Amino acid sequence: VRWGGGFDDGVKGRRAVGLLAEIVPLEGGYGPAEARQIRSAAALHAIGKGKIPPGILNKPGKLDPREFEIMKTHTTLGAELLASMQGGLGEMARVIALYHHEWYDGGGYWGRSKGELPLYVAITGISDVFVALLSKRVYKEPWPPHNALAYIESMAGTQFAPALAGIFIPLARGDSRVKARCGIPGAWRSRWDEG
Repeated sequence: VRWGGGFDDGVKGRRAVGLLAEIVPLEGGYGPAEARQIRSAAALHAIGKGKIPPGILNKPGKLDPREFEIMKTHTTLGAELLASMQGGLGEMARVIALYHHEWYDGGGYWGRSKGELPLYVAITGISDVFVALLSKRVYKEPWPPHNALAYIESMAGTQFAPALAGIFIPLARGDSRVKARCGIPGAWRSRWDEG
């Protein structure tokens, strides 16, 4: 994964989400095998976007309410696509695909609070938001890393669990594994914390 205008909404972006979703649980005390399983499942979080009409998925402007409702179905479509995946990894991937847009306070797509869901969903959610903010999309330019982290900090307690944001932000600011594994080269690393 390389930084240089961000990640795409395809393989590189999903890989970056998976990598972050492995590093964060390691920092939070999970074992390596469980963190690798979270990484594998998290990388499938947006698989349902393949079923969204390209005119909506690649729209350069803001989605209208009808289009947004269709876009939200990428979560249920993803869970359906993963329904035949067996074992613990399959169940984890389905739950992540379905609920990765849920908020800590019960906001989000389906109104489930992160407190009702496994921690790996919240880990994937915060990782997905961070990668999305750093990424160029047809409707937005990439954010500088310090702005993306400021957003996450401002949303602690609403979109993100405060404890999870408290692990994620310093890890992303100071951990060379995050910067290197997300492909952020030296020039960006030196400006990582600029405000």
